Amino acid sequence: MFLKNHDYVIGVDGGGTKTVAALADLKSKIFKKAKSGSSNPRNVGIKMAIESIAKAVRKILPKNKKIEILSIFIGLPAVGEEFGLRIKEIQKELLKEKRISQVLKGEMVIVSDQLIAFKSGADKKEGIVLIAGTGCVAHGWKGKKEHKASGWGWLADEGSAFWVGQKIFQAVLKNLDGRGPKTLLTDFVFRKFKTKKQNLNLSNQKIYSPNFIEAVSSFSSIGNIVARKRDKSAKKILIEAGKELALSVKAVAEKLNFSKQKFPLVLVGSLLKSKIVLDTLKMEIKRFTPGAEFIIPKKEPVAGAVKMAIEKLKK
Repeated sequence: MFLKNHDYVIGVDGGGTKTVAALADLKSKIFKKAKSGSSNPRNVGIKMAIESIAKAVRKILPKNKKIEILSIFIGLPAVGEEFGLRIKEIQKELLKEKRISQVLKGEMVIVSDQLIAFKSGADKKEGIVLIAGTGCVAHGWKGKKEHKASGWGWLADEGSAFWVGQKIFQAVLKNLDGRGPKTLLTDFVFRKFKTKKQNLNLSNQKIYSPNFIEAVSSFSSIGNIVARKRDKSAKKILIEAGKELALSVKAVAEKLNFSKQKFPLVLVGSLLKSKIVLDTLKMEIKRFTPGAEFIIPKKEPVAGAVKMAIEKLKK
């Protein structure tokens, strides 16, 4: 229920497969959330990223009701890496959206999705966030220093859902060709696409499609199911993913000298729902940063964007 003459903020969490927008009051109470497609400019381009953001925001704005948005805070992938110089362009295009410009009475801020993910689980200014979703990245802040590891896109991002999905599909193809061991992954992958093993070409058509990244990333959930059935190939892939993610955290911790002190390590992303990945990750991290305090946020990253939108008003 929306209140008349009530002040609101909007938080947006952009991602590789989906964009989430949330409308909230100044006490962080979220009234409405909505999703749209990818807003990763590296994957879909600036124009499509803007369209996804605008679509998600339009969905959360009430129709035929006048409200005021005091702040919009947007977290986007790849902004910190290669699209920082185009932030003003993105802001300008979003403000061309009539529905947005009509209600926005304050400022629109665009930052890295890594920052809002960190804020979703920690109130401190110093610490590290690890995001392991479609892509993956580790990012840390300490004093005036910050450092990032991974987050270079789907040709790398070792340990991400896309990377795991790719490994799973490779294991299936090796199984079918006779180049690798038999694995239950094969049955589950074909079951997912509702095709028979003999019709590999049809499965390929479904994978090599406009939704290529989403299709490959979706295999990661299959890996978790099959690993619980003691499939060696699936388990090996998930353990390797946990180790790769730990290496990213290690690189950041060493650069920021976190190795011998306590610090919050916020863990975000769908891949970390896998017990094998999470347990491997924690075990590896404790070996070199025993002071890491693992935080799995109860709220999704868009809550961090809402929190920062409110903090912006207090400055």
